[in-house]
Amino acid sequence: MALIDELKIHAEAGNGGNGVVRWRQEKFIAKGGPAGGDGGRGGDFYIVGARDIGLLAKYKAKKDFYAEKGEDGGSKSLTGKNGEDFMLELPIGSVVTNIATGEKFTLLEEGEKFMICHGGRGGYGNEHFKSSINTTPRDWRPGQEGEVGDFQIELEIFADIGLVGLPNAGKSSLLNAVTNAQSKVGSYQFTTLDPHLGDFYGYIIADIPGIIEGASEGKGLGVKFLKHIKRTKMIAHLVSFENENLMKTYKEIRKELEAYDKKAELGEEGLSAKEEIIILTKTDVLEDKKIIAKTKKEFEKLGKKVFTLSLFDDASIKEFMDDLTKVLKVK
Repeated sequence: MALIDELKIHAEAGNGGNGVVRWRQEKFIAKGGPAGGDGGRGGDFYIVGARDIGLLAKYKAKKDFYAEKGEDGGSKSLTGKNGEDFMLELPIGSVVTNIATGEKFTLLEEGEKFMICHGGRGGYGNEHFKSSINTTPRDWRPGQEGEVGDFQIELEIFADIGLVGLPNAGKSSLLNAVTNAQSKVGSYQFTTLDPHLGDFYGYIIADIPGIIEGASEGKGLGVKFLKHIKRTKMIAHLVSFENENLMKTYKEIRKELEAYDKKAELGEEGLSAKEEIIILTKTDVLEDKKIIAKTKKEFEKLGKKVFTLSLFDDASIKEFMDDLTKVLKVK
Protein backbone atom coordinates (compact mmCIF):
# COMPACT_ATOMS: atom_id res chain seq x y z
CA MET A 1 0.00 0.00 0.00
CA ALA A 2 1.32 3.45 -0.91
CA LEU A 3 1.42 5.82 2.04
CA ILE A 4 -0.04 9.28 1.43
CA ASP A 5 2.03 11.90 3.26
CA GLU A 6 0.61 15.16 1.85
CA LEU A 7 -2.98 16.37 1.52
CA LYS A 8 -5.03 19.57 1.28
CA ILE A 9 -8.39 19.88 3.01
CA HIS A 10 -11.14 22.48 3.42
CA ALA A 11 -12.47 22.91 6.97
CA GLU A 12 -15.52 24.83 8.16
CA ALA A 13 -16.64 25.40 11.73
CA GLY A 14 -20.39 25.60 12.30
CA ASN A 15 -22.35 28.85 11.99
CA GLY A 16 -24.11 30.08 15.09
CA GLY A 17 -27.90 29.68 15.20
CA ASN A 18 -30.08 32.74 14.68
CA GLY A 19 -31.87 34.54 17.47
CA VAL A 20 -35.66 34.71 17.02
CA VAL A 21 -38.58 36.99 17.75
CA ARG A 22 -41.18 35.29 19.92
CA TRP A 23 -43.80 36.42 22.43
CA ARG A 24 -45.18 34.98 25.62
CA GLN A 25 -48.69 33.71 24.96
CA GLU A 26 -50.08 32.57 28.26
CA LYS A 27 -53.62 32.53 29.51
CA PHE A 28 -54.59 35.45 31.73
CA ILE A 29 -51.40 37.39 30.80
CA ALA A 30 -52.48 40.24 28.53
CA LYS A 31 -49.04 41.56 27.74
CA GLY A 32 -46.71 38.64 27.83
CA GLY A 33 -43.64 40.39 26.52
CA PRO A 34 -40.72 39.11 24.46
CA ALA A 35 -39.69 35.44 24.72
CA GLY A 36 -37.39 34.85 21.74
CA GLY A 37 -34.37 32.71 22.61
CA ASP A 38 -30.77 33.06 21.50
CA GLY A 39 -29.25 30.83 18.85
CA GLY A 40 -26.87 28.00 19.78
CA ARG A 41 -23.12 28.17 19.24
CA GLY A 42 -21.71 26.63 16.08
CA GLY A 43 -19.46 23.59 16.47
CA ASP A 44 -15.69 24.07 16.59
CA PHE A 45 -13.36 22.23 14.20
CA TYR A 46 -10.55 20.19 15.78
CA ILE A 47 -7.67 18.08 14.54
CA VAL A 48 -6.76 15.10 16.75
CA GLY A 49 -3.63 12.91 16.80
CA ALA A 50 -4.21 9.18 16.25
CA ARG A 51 -2.00 6.10 15.92
CA ASP A 52 -2.85 5.31 12.31
CA ILE A 53 -0.40 6.28 9.58
CA GLY A 54 -2.92 5.34 6.88
CA LEU A 55 -5.52 7.94 7.86
CA LEU A 56 -4.73 10.42 5.09
CA ALA A 57 -5.67 7.80 2.51
CA LYS A 58 -9.23 7.86 3.90
CA TYR A 59 -9.50 11.55 3.08
CA LYS A 60 -8.18 11.34 -0.46
CA ALA A 61 -11.66 11.33 -2.04
CA LYS A 62 -13.44 13.53 0.52
CA LYS A 63 -11.51 16.67 1.40
CA ASP A 64 -14.26 19.03 2.62
CA PHE A 65 -15.30 18.75 6.27
CA TYR A 66 -17.90 20.64 8.28
CA ALA A 67 -18.77 21.09 11.95
CA GLU A 68 -22.45 21.29 12.84
CA LYS A 69 -24.47 24.52 12.76
CA GLY A 70 -26.02 25.79 15.99
CA GLU A 71 -29.81 25.61 16.26
CA ASP A 72 -31.93 28.74 16.05
CA GLY A 73 -33.42 30.04 19.28
CA GLY A 74 -36.88 28.91 20.33
CA SER A 75 -40.00 30.16 22.01
CA LYS A 76 -40.28 30.56 25.78
CA SER A 77 -36.76 32.03 25.86
CA LEU A 78 -35.18 28.71 24.92
CA THR A 79 -31.61 28.87 23.64
CA GLY A 80 -30.91 26.76 20.56
CA LYS A 81 -28.78 23.63 20.86
CA ASN A 82 -25.05 24.07 20.27
CA GLY A 83 -23.66 22.47 17.13
CA GLU A 84 -21.51 19.34 17.50
CA ASP A 85 -17.77 19.89 17.30
CA PHE A 86 -16.00 18.13 14.44
CA MET A 87 -12.95 15.99 15.24
CA LEU A 88 -10.69 15.19 12.28
CA GLU A 89 -8.29 12.40 13.20
CA LEU A 90 -4.83 12.69 11.67
CA PRO A 91 -1.70 10.54 12.06
CA ILE A 92 0.74 11.44 14.81
CA GLY A 93 3.46 13.53 13.20
CA SER A 94 1.07 15.53 11.02
CA VAL A 95 1.94 19.19 10.48
CA VAL A 96 -1.19 21.16 9.58
CA THR A 97 -0.70 24.60 8.01
CA ASN A 98 -3.36 27.24 7.45
CA ILE A 99 -2.64 28.15 3.83
CA ALA A 100 -3.95 31.72 4.21
CA THR A 101 -2.25 32.67 7.48
CA GLY A 102 0.72 30.30 7.66
CA GLU A 103 -0.21 29.22 11.20
CA LYS A 104 1.03 25.69 11.94
CA PHE A 105 -0.22 22.95 14.24
CA THR A 106 1.89 19.84 14.92
CA LEU A 107 0.37 16.66 16.38
CA LEU A 108 3.01 14.88 18.45
CA GLU A 109 0.96 12.74 20.83
CA GLU A 110 -1.96 10.36 20.59
CA GLY A 111 -5.13 12.21 21.59
CA GLU A 112 -3.52 15.64 21.30
CA LYS A 113 -5.91 18.10 19.67
CA PHE A 114 -6.01 21.64 18.35
CA MET A 115 -8.93 23.85 17.41
CA ILE A 116 -8.20 25.14 13.92
CA CYS A 117 -11.57 26.85 13.22
CA HIS A 118 -13.82 28.48 15.83
CA GLY A 119 -17.55 27.99 15.65
CA GLY A 120 -19.75 31.05 15.28
CA ARG A 121 -21.49 32.59 18.27
CA GLY A 122 -25.26 32.27 18.43
CA GLY A 123 -27.38 35.32 17.62
CA TYR A 124 -29.59 37.14 20.13
CA GLY A 125 -33.35 36.68 20.37
CA ASN A 126 -35.69 39.57 21.04
CA GLU A 127 -35.78 38.93 24.80
CA HIS A 128 -32.13 40.00 24.90
CA PHE A 129 -33.16 43.53 23.90
CA LYS A 130 -35.91 43.99 26.51
CA SER A 131 -35.54 47.06 28.73
CA SER A 132 -37.63 49.45 30.78
CA ILE A 133 -37.99 51.74 27.80
CA ASN A 134 -38.37 48.98 25.21
CA THR A 135 -40.81 46.42 26.56
CA THR A 136 -41.76 44.95 23.19
CA PRO A 137 -38.51 44.74 21.20
CA ARG A 138 -38.62 43.24 17.76
CA ASP A 139 -34.87 43.20 17.37
CA TRP A 140 -32.94 39.98 16.84
CA ARG A 141 -29.48 39.06 15.58
CA PRO A 142 -28.35 36.36 13.16
CA GLY A 143 -25.79 33.81 14.24
CA GLN A 144 -22.14 34.56 13.60
CA GLU A 145 -20.50 32.64 10.78
CA GLY A 146 -17.99 29.97 11.78
CA GLU A 147 -14.37 30.24 10.70
CA VAL A 148 -13.35 28.50 7.50
CA GLY A 149 -9.96 27.65 6.07
CA ASP A 150 -7.92 25.62 3.65
CA PHE A 151 -5.16 23.58 5.23
CA GLN A 152 -2.07 21.75 3.99
CA ILE A 153 -1.33 18.51 5.86
CA GLU A 154 2.18 17.07 5.72
CA LEU A 155 2.97 13.84 7.49
CA GLU A 156 6.41 13.77 9.08
CA ILE A 157 6.65 10.12 10.05
CA PHE A 158 6.75 9.79 13.81
CA ALA A 159 8.33 6.35 13.88
CA ASP A 160 8.60 4.68 17.25
CA ILE A 161 11.49 2.55 16.01
CA GLY A 162 13.85 3.02 13.07
CA LEU A 163 15.71 -0.09 11.88
CA VAL A 164 19.39 0.36 10.97
CA GLY A 165 22.07 -2.12 10.02
CA LEU A 166 23.96 -3.61 7.11
CA PRO A 167 21.95 -5.04 4.18
CA ASN A 168 22.48 -8.58 5.45
CA ALA A 169 21.30 -7.81 8.99
CA GLY A 170 17.67 -8.79 8.34
CA LYS A 171 15.89 -5.42 8.61
CA SER A 172 13.31 -6.12 5.91
CA SER A 173 12.77 -9.68 7.11
CA LEU A 174 12.23 -8.47 10.65
CA LEU A 175 9.79 -5.79 9.52
CA ASN A 176 7.82 -8.34 7.48
CA ALA A 177 7.82 -10.86 10.31
CA VAL A 178 6.48 -8.57 13.02
CA THR A 179 4.10 -6.51 10.89
CA ASN A 180 2.39 -9.37 9.10
CA ALA A 181 2.06 -11.71 12.07
CA GLN A 182 -1.18 -10.24 13.45
CA SER A 183 -4.40 -8.98 11.91
CA LYS A 184 -4.08 -5.54 13.50
CA VAL A 185 -0.85 -4.86 11.68
CA GLY A 186 -0.29 -3.31 8.26
CA SER A 187 2.73 -2.61 6.09
CA TYR A 188 3.23 0.38 3.80
CA GLN A 189 5.56 1.55 1.09
CA PHE A 190 6.46 5.21 1.38
CA THR A 191 5.78 7.33 -1.70
CA THR A 192 9.07 9.23 -1.91
CA LEU A 193 12.22 7.19 -1.41
CA ASP A 194 11.05 3.64 -0.73
CA PRO A 195 11.68 3.18 2.96
CA HIS A 196 9.23 0.63 4.31
CA LEU A 197 6.94 1.15 7.28
CA GLY A 198 5.17 -1.31 9.51
CA ASP A 199 2.26 -0.64 11.84
CA PHE A 200 2.81 -2.78 14.95
CA TYR A 201 -0.39 -2.38 16.99
CA GLY A 202 -0.31 1.35 16.35
CA TYR A 203 3.46 1.66 16.90
CA ILE A 204 5.33 2.58 13.73
CA ILE A 205 8.47 0.68 12.72
CA ALA A 206 10.49 2.14 9.83
CA ASP A 207 13.16 0.33 7.85
CA ILE A 208 15.71 3.05 7.09
CA PRO A 209 17.47 1.96 3.87
CA GLY A 210 20.68 3.34 2.43
CA ILE A 211 21.71 5.00 5.67
CA ILE A 212 24.88 2.96 6.04
CA GLU A 213 26.57 2.39 2.70
CA GLY A 214 28.43 5.64 1.97
CA ALA A 215 25.82 7.68 3.82
CA SER A 216 28.33 10.15 5.19
CA GLU A 217 29.50 10.84 1.64
CA GLY A 218 26.01 11.96 0.66
CA LYS A 219 24.60 8.72 -0.69
CA GLY A 220 21.38 7.22 0.53
CA LEU A 221 18.13 8.80 1.53
CA GLY A 222 18.52 12.41 0.52
CA VAL A 223 17.12 15.61 2.03
CA LYS A 224 13.38 14.86 1.79
CA PHE A 225 13.52 11.86 4.08
CA LEU A 226 15.53 13.66 6.76
CA LYS A 227 12.30 15.10 8.14
CA HIS A 228 11.21 11.53 8.91
CA ILE A 229 14.52 10.43 10.39
CA LYS A 230 14.55 13.27 12.92
CA ARG A 231 11.17 12.17 14.29
CA THR A 232 12.26 8.60 15.03
CA LYS A 233 12.01 8.04 18.79
CA MET A 234 14.34 5.06 19.04
CA ILE A 235 16.60 3.06 16.75
CA ALA A 236 16.89 -0.71 16.64
CA HIS A 237 20.40 -1.63 15.59
CA LEU A 238 20.48 -5.01 13.85
CA VAL A 239 23.72 -7.00 13.77
CA SER A 240 23.79 -10.44 12.17
CA PHE A 241 25.61 -13.47 13.57
CA GLU A 242 26.81 -13.99 9.99
CA ASN A 243 29.41 -11.28 10.69
CA GLU A 244 32.77 -12.57 11.88
CA ASN A 245 33.11 -9.89 14.57
CA LEU A 246 29.72 -8.54 15.68
CA MET A 247 31.04 -5.85 18.03
CA LYS A 248 33.40 -4.50 15.38
CA THR A 249 30.53 -4.39 12.88
CA TYR A 250 28.33 -2.61 15.40
CA LYS A 251 30.96 0.05 16.14
CA GLU A 252 31.66 0.64 12.45
CA ILE A 253 27.96 1.28 11.82
CA ARG A 254 27.80 3.64 14.81
CA LYS A 255 30.68 5.64 13.35
CA GLU A 256 28.89 5.84 10.02
CA LEU A 257 25.72 7.05 11.72
CA GLU A 258 27.63 9.74 13.59
CA ALA A 259 29.38 10.87 10.42
CA TYR A 260 26.07 10.97 8.58
CA ASP A 261 24.41 13.02 11.31
CA LYS A 262 27.32 15.48 11.30
CA LYS A 263 27.18 15.79 7.51
CA ALA A 264 23.44 16.42 7.59
CA GLU A 265 23.77 18.78 10.60
CA LEU A 266 21.11 16.84 12.50
CA GLY A 267 22.76 17.17 15.91
CA GLU A 268 20.46 15.97 18.68
CA GLU A 269 17.84 15.03 16.08
CA GLY A 270 20.21 12.59 14.36
CA LEU A 271 20.00 8.82 14.55
CA SER A 272 23.22 8.46 16.54
CA ALA A 273 21.69 10.53 19.37
CA LYS A 274 18.54 8.42 19.66
CA GLU A 275 17.89 5.85 22.33
CA GLU A 276 19.00 2.50 20.97
CA ILE A 277 18.14 -1.16 21.33
CA ILE A 278 20.32 -3.87 19.81
CA ILE A 279 18.97 -6.91 18.00
CA LEU A 280 21.40 -9.75 17.30
CA THR A 281 19.85 -11.57 14.36
CA LYS A 282 20.22 -14.89 12.56
CA THR A 283 20.97 -16.93 15.67
CA ASP A 284 20.02 -19.96 13.57
CA VAL A 285 23.42 -19.90 11.83
CA LEU A 286 25.05 -21.01 15.08
CA GLU A 287 24.73 -24.42 16.69
CA ASP A 288 26.58 -23.43 19.86
CA LYS A 289 24.07 -21.55 22.01
CA LYS A 290 26.84 -20.62 24.44
CA ILE A 291 28.32 -18.29 21.82
CA ILE A 292 24.96 -16.56 21.48
CA ALA A 293 24.66 -16.06 25.23
CA LYS A 294 28.29 -14.85 25.50
CA THR A 295 27.83 -12.37 22.65
CA LYS A 296 24.62 -11.04 24.16
CA LYS A 297 26.38 -10.42 27.49
CA GLU A 298 29.17 -8.61 25.68
CA PHE A 299 26.68 -6.24 24.08
CA GLU A 300 24.75 -5.76 27.33
CA LYS A 301 27.92 -4.18 28.77
CA LEU A 302 27.11 -1.21 26.52
CA GLY A 303 24.18 -0.50 28.83
CA LYS A 304 21.53 -1.07 26.16
CA LYS A 305 18.59 -3.46 25.85
CA VAL A 306 19.75 -6.47 23.78
CA PHE A 307 17.60 -9.05 21.97
CA THR A 308 18.58 -12.23 20.14
CA LEU A 309 16.45 -13.44 17.29
CA SER A 310 16.05 -16.09 14.62
CA LEU A 311 13.80 -14.95 11.79
CA PHE A 312 13.15 -18.59 10.84
CA ASP A 313 11.82 -19.58 14.26
CA ASP A 314 8.21 -18.66 15.03
CA ALA A 315 8.75 -19.07 18.77
CA SER A 316 11.75 -16.73 18.66
CA ILE A 317 9.75 -14.13 16.73
CA LYS A 318 6.83 -14.34 19.14
CA GLU A 319 9.10 -13.94 22.15
CA PHE A 320 10.72 -10.92 20.52
CA MET A 321 7.33 -9.35 19.72
CA ASP A 322 6.19 -9.81 23.32
CA ASP A 323 9.39 -8.22 24.62
CA LEU A 324 9.17 -5.39 22.08
CA THR A 325 5.59 -4.62 23.13
CA LYS A 326 6.75 -4.26 26.74
CA VAL A 327 9.56 -1.91 25.72
CA LEU A 328 7.23 0.29 23.66
CA LYS A 329 4.56 0.50 26.34
CA VAL A 330 7.13 1.66 28.85
CA LYS A 331 8.19 4.54 26.60
